Amino acid sequence: MCDNLIHRGRPPEEVVLTYRQRENLVRPVVLRYERELPPCMREEEPQALPPRQAAIAPQEKKKRWGVRLFVGVSLLVSLVCLGTGIWYVGQYGWALPQASQAPDNRNIPPEEDYFYFDQGPENKEISIRRYPTGGAYRLSLVSAGELPVLSPSEIYDQVTASTVTVLGHQGNYRSVGTGIIFSEDGYVLTNCHVIEGCSACTVLITDRYGVDTRYDARLVGCDEDVDLAVLKVSGKDLPAAQFGVSDDLMVGDPAYAIGNPLGVELRNTLTSGIISAINRDVDVDGVTMTLIQTTAALNSGNSGGPLINQYGQVVGVNTIKMMSEYDTIEGLGFAVPSSLALRWVNELIAFGQLQPQPVLGVSISRIPDTLPDGTSALRVEKVFEGLTGDRAGLREGDYVVAFNNQRVTSTEQILAIRRDLSVGDQVPIRVYRNGEYLDLMMDMMAEQ
Repeated sequence: MCDNLIHRGRPPEEVVLTYRQRENLVRPVVLRYERELPPCMREEEPQALPPRQAAIAPQEKKKRWGVRLFVGVSLLVSLVCLGTGIWYVGQYGWALPQASQAPDNRNIPPEEDYFYFDQGPENKEISIRRYPTGGAYRLSLVSAGELPVLSPSEIYDQVTASTVTVLGHQGNYRSVGTGIIFSEDGYVLTNCHVIEGCSACTVLITDRYGVDTRYDARLVGCDEDVDLAVLKVSGKDLPAAQFGVSDDLMVGDPAYAIGNPLGVELRNTLTSGIISAINRDVDVDGVTMTLIQTTAALNSGNSGGPLINQYGQVVGVNTIKMMSEYDTIEGLGFAVPSSLALRWVNELIAFGQLQPQPVLGVSISRIPDTLPDGTSALRVEKVFEGLTGDRAGLREGDYVVAFNNQRVTSTEQILAIRRDLSVGDQVPIRVYRNGEYLDLMMDMMAEQ
């Protein structure tokens, strides 16, 4: 037989056949086909890993499983903590756990948790270039008298031109507040805290077409206790606001505010409300200020702006808004009364700082009493040794009938009269004592 077979169209392949030739020459027949099997038919033995890798591989599998378990548990714990936190904030707000131990009081934060809006930087030194004091202009108040009541739009048109933007500068620090033009030659009234820590100041005056005119402002004078500052810009024929008498206000009267809430973008925004309280004593950073309380919305940037009555007159300088870290508080805005600001503004123009205030040196009852002859009078509760009342001869138990030749039936009347007095003035006071009237003379002393 042929030893080799050649197939057409295929490369030659060797085929070996062994077959039986004779019976006496019997040999086993082995048929061998010399060709590799296709890969799919092979049974490949797994390759043995080197000894070091063979030892590490199981450990890596265990390690990966451990990492997966740790990540899974961590995610589960995080979700539980997040859910607990959301529930706690919903129940108790952002108060600390100690504050939530008394459920009945958790919504009543302590008084010291309240703070006041628009406070200045820690470094309150003001280094703005000064304007000479002693100018001839003086602020004056105009009684509403027979002035017509204006609509909100009429009030806005009348006062918005006098409301300006006050920008304070010191390095990277910037402050934004509001101011009020009160003289045609460029005197501007604002809050002292608006320019605290500033070395320069700019005033933007917006005309009725919405066009801003920028002025470099100089500081005439300021006082942080009363939170007032007087600036001066070089302008002529500026739209000055008319100031009214805040003593004429009554609780419930309409009130309006114009200012720059949250900065210059929303400047000259009008808000409205009512007069909530008059002569409200508020403690601000350890200083007791007598302020007007209003529901007209005040926000950051409103400081130094006008509080306006229904006749379009400025009756207050907006200064603070009470806020809390725990509660949302609205409708608690405060303004410096124009009747108090009058004296301070004129002293800042004349001297650059406030002058010593005269004091009576006595404590007087707020509730009037009726004397035997039917006259109303105010009882002297306490006389402070060495001060004005003591030196004038006033005694506890006296009844004040008249002060500076004016009949008085309330402490507000006495305080209003005192605002026009100066240290060293000789002021007559009439009192009732032991069935008779006495006329005494008070030599007004400075506040100590």
